[in-house]
Amino acid sequence: MNQVALNLTAISIFLITLSVLLGPFFNISPAVPAIATVTILGIATLDNLSLQGKGGNLVLDSIAGFSREYRERILHHEAGHFLVAYLLGIPITGYTLSAWEALKQKQPGQGGVSFDDGELASELNLGKIGVQKLDRYCTIWMAGTVAETLVFDNAEGGADDKSKLAGVLKSLGFSSSAYEQKQRFYSLQAKNLLQENWLAYQALVNVMRQRASVMDCQNAIEGLKVTT
Repeated sequence: MNQVALNLTAISIFLITLSVLLGPFFNISPAVPAIATVTILGIATLDNLSLQGKGGNLVLDSIAGFSREYRERILHHEAGHFLVAYLLGIPITGYTLSAWEALKQKQPGQGGVSFDDGELASELNLGKIGVQKLDRYCTIWMAGTVAETLVFDNAEGGADDKSKLAGVLKSLGFSSSAYEQKQRFYSLQAKNLLQENWLAYQALVNVMRQRASVMDCQNAIEGLKVTT
């Protein structure tokens, strides 16, 4: 089952268990928690099978969205992807900063930066991707976690990015030990780009917070970038 659906189910079961324990004190019928349990498990299963966990993502993101730090982490994470992609010349087509925005744009997760990367998928399927292009995309995938760590001293997001990186390297024949080395290498590359262009990164964060267009975001970067 999708991890988000599992998290939602775990939270729901905890609340239901709590209601069972406190039920006698508040005259809650034992049937109520039982019905609620079956209903929630059914919804979680349906969400996982038919919606690929997007419904669970939406619920959990809505709850977590009350936390300013949570929203800021997503913003800074995605700004890291955006800036490094722009610096490395990868065409950016859009970005989202919440599960609801992602759902409307038919993207997975709580947020993300989308690219014009049709050729990448084709090249990966053929196993003939160029070294330079592979380096660029892998650096971009690690940039979100790196940016979040630079701002908050740790990263809570990035599991999907690391999974994507691992999947691509595995499909190209890299070993597990090589993957760990590559992850460190691409993280360092992303860190260097972000630190060298920190003023551009901060400007990008500010305009993305206002949900500026991709072009306006790129203009904010262009005025302050140091490297190309």
